[in-house]
Amino acid sequence: MLCARFARVSLSPISRRAMAPSGNAYQAHHGSASAAAVLRANGKQQHHQQQRSYTPTAMNRWSVLNKTLPPVEAISAIHVYDFDNTLFKTPLPNPKLWNGPTIGLLANPDLLNGGWWHDSRILAATGNGILKEEPRGWEGWWNEKVIELVQLSMKQKDALTVLLTGRSESGFADLVKRMVASRGLEFDMVSLKPAVGPDGQRFASTMIFKQVYLETLMETYRNAKEIRVYEDRPKHVKGFRDFMTDYNVRLNDMAAAANQGGPAPNRQPITAEVIHVAELGTNLDPVIEVAEVQHLINTHNAQVASRQGDQRRDKLMIKKTVFYTGYLIKPEDTSRLLTLVAPQLPRASESELKVHANNIMICPRPCPHSILEKVGGMGSKMKWEVVGLGCFENNVWAASVRPVPITAKYHTDNKTPHIVLALRKGARPIDASKIQNWQPLPPDQAFIFETTVGEKILFRIEAEDPSEGEYESLFANKASKRKHTADDEAPSYSRGGGNFQNGKRNFHSQAGHSRGGGGRGNGNGNGNGGFRGNSGRGNRGNSRGGGFRAGGGRGGGGGRGGKHSYHSLDDPGKRDNSGGGMSYEDSSHAAPSQQQQTQPTQQPYTHYQPPQQMVPPPPPLVPSAAYYPQVPQAPPVWQPPAGQGYGAPDMGSHY
Repeated sequence: MLCARFARVSLSPISRRAMAPSGNAYQAHHGSASAAAVLRANGKQQHHQQQRSYTPTAMNRWSVLNKTLPPVEAISAIHVYDFDNTLFKTPLPNPKLWNGPTIGLLANPDLLNGGWWHDSRILAATGNGILKEEPRGWEGWWNEKVIELVQLSMKQKDALTVLLTGRSESGFADLVKRMVASRGLEFDMVSLKPAVGPDGQRFASTMIFKQVYLETLMETYRNAKEIRVYEDRPKHVKGFRDFMTDYNVRLNDMAAAANQGGPAPNRQPITAEVIHVAELGTNLDPVIEVAEVQHLINTHNAQVASRQGDQRRDKLMIKKTVFYTGYLIKPEDTSRLLTLVAPQLPRASESELKVHANNIMICPRPCPHSILEKVGGMGSKMKWEVVGLGCFENNVWAASVRPVPITAKYHTDNKTPHIVLALRKGARPIDASKIQNWQPLPPDQAFIFETTVGEKILFRIEAEDPSEGEYESLFANKASKRKHTADDEAPSYSRGGGNFQNGKRNFHSQAGHSRGGGGRGNGNGNGNGGFRGNSGRGNRGNSRGGGFRAGGGRGGGGGRGGKHSYHSLDDPGKRDNSGGGMSYEDSSHAAPSQQQQTQPTQQPYTHYQPPQQMVPPPPPLVPSAAYYPQVPQAPPVWQPPAGQGYGAPDMGSHY
């Protein structure tokens, strides 16, 4: 019979390394410790193992399934699968919505209710939500290569198939069971991290829980000759490999001691293999994601107000950082613009050449009321015609445009209205204003497109500050700044424009060149707040890099609180934002947003999604209008607590 291990050769994104049963890895994984301490720890553990009864009945206490485990003699192989981003494409916080420190805050259990990985609403909101996704088995949200391996494991009669996740048993057991069942997967065991283990254990981390679990599993099924563990996080892959090596060393040591009259080991060393599965990160719908994060904050704030938990915690709120205001261009028009300039662009890697073509700059930062009135307010439409192409020193490529009709009123920072199309590494969007010779487009290439006045923004979480005004809230708290590496930073921009407190700049409009003032304000970058595994996404569980403590943070985050923080979003209607657009990167163009004047060091590259195509904002999460409809028999964990779901940002005014 074909078993799961033979199918591994088809998994190109999966790397593997067999565990040699030699070399003590105890110190490598658990930190520096004396040899005597290691021996004492192993001796106590061996003595405890001799006293413990390892039976399928006892092992079944670790599982949330109501099924009988196979007898010990029937199992010769153990296959263990991780859930998040190994078997299932679990949504991660979207770095195109949140700044770096906020992602770090969400990634770590610094909210009183635990954060992203501890609230089942986040997982239940995957795709179109549990009510729609469960009947269709969350189609498209699984790692199909790993699904094939699970199906092979199910068919292998002598294999014990286990789903093991560090998510809490109390919060996620029923949801995970429903998700797995909807896909038709049958595991012998589905195990989540309990608050207290079957033998009274308390686990300081997911890794400790999984190691205790795996050792109990191998001691129970002592006839198993091999064990395979599928995991996506590199840190956990290494931890499991070190643990398996140490486990086999201890078995060999016990066997050697048994020859001299000591207790015999419960089993022989096992062939262990930990397979690293490539992470397949996904995101929630941005409207739903902001609403769910707002719910997390509301719950946190309610606990702070009721004096539960750490009294040093602050109430939080979602704020927004405005990078610029401009005439935002639809993704399909961005593609047409890039087609025009493609023949002129040099061959270069994505890191060397960035494409933009997503806005006509009105002004950096939030737009003053006087200018907003001039352009018709947030959400107003305007048509433009592409009339020429230009290049500055073979580093900046741009397209000149004119309003349609030609008499239409408009506002821009530049003498010639234009769109930055592409930049070489190190070039500045402001340099596009230095283009003197614009090459007219042939009539068959010129086209008219529509734009919408909107802002390029990122959301962030910060502590509530009653003394902070509406305008000040648009800029990240200085305490939450972080130093960026070169890879984090966007190209430098001129410091001369787009500011609304001090300094002067010129504003160009169709009806004479009006002049306006402004001040700078402070921006906030994306940051590197890693979330899970690779690509700077960071950590699911116990990383200390992103904590929040009253405004700043350890591990590169802002203030003392960590990598990320946040609060309730300002009502955009107060700034004539009703009906406006939010620039959000959701296209295939891997490039930062065009920014033609002063801009913060880091920006999320985004493209505008037209209001007519937007997902309508969810209603308030209150019992009378729950975001997830009330369904009989639905587990209460997904029903919003009374009074805990209000306050979600009005994404309809931005997205």
